[in-house]
Amino acid sequence: MIGRGIFRLAKDLIQYNQMLRALAHREVASMYVGSFLGFIWTFIQPGVMILVFWFVFSVGFKAKPLNDVPFVVWLTAAMAPWFVFSAIISSASTVILQYSHLIKKTVFPSQILVVVKILSNLVGHGAFLLLLVILILCNGMPFSLYYFQSIYYLFCLLVLASGIGWLVSSLNVYARDVGQLIPVIIQVGFWATPIFWDLTIMPENIQFWLKLNPFYYIVQGYRDSFIYFVPFWEHAAYTLYFWVVALFSLLTGGWVFRRLKPQFADVL
Repeated sequence: MIGRGIFRLAKDLIQYNQMLRALAHREVASMYVGSFLGFIWTFIQPGVMILVFWFVFSVGFKAKPLNDVPFVVWLTAAMAPWFVFSAIISSASTVILQYSHLIKKTVFPSQILVVVKILSNLVGHGAFLLLLVILILCNGMPFSLYYFQSIYYLFCLLVLASGIGWLVSSLNVYARDVGQLIPVIIQVGFWATPIFWDLTIMPENIQFWLKLNPFYYIVQGYRDSFIYFVPFWEHAAYTLYFWVVALFSLLTGGWVFRRLKPQFADVL
């Protein structure tokens, strides 16, 4: 039954693909309405963030390279997927409320709204990755075709984010506390994931439990793609674990959304 619900959601995404693209384009355009620099802000924001990382950790704290990798590169490679993931989940949690005027007045395919948020946030992620590559090359590190492996890990991220996005967006319609809770969970998740710190500093028994966080797979995957050049199939067991968790998230989130969707207009 859950599988049929996901199949219907996928079918709806194909059926309403033009509306999906139009809404995503509108989301991106609305970010820069009235802005003189417009789309350039997509590069300015992550660029300033990377510059701050470099100044604080390389100049201020004089952080030592990790395995001959400049700390700012090591950090930025993990920040890139985290920022798009957290942005997707945060915006998805309130997306039904944001478009309530359409849901209440028309027969509207609300199931596409989470995907709208995903597509609109990918624009900023693309800019972040471009700046990451520039940072890598400026530090004298080699270019590699392994960079393209990040597409696989991005797909992993999108599957995980889709399931969570459908779940929290639907639950927030009935319990507005969900929207307040999401930023707290994201903040905890940020520090529980080895982004600013190296997993190897923890005892081995603690490392096992921390690796149960599925986002660690994505963070490490981005570092493997841009820094260490390790193919994803070398982590066969962890890859299998991640996909079990990610598909469970996708199926559960899609099923909950389909069950709650018919009452959205009444509750809103």
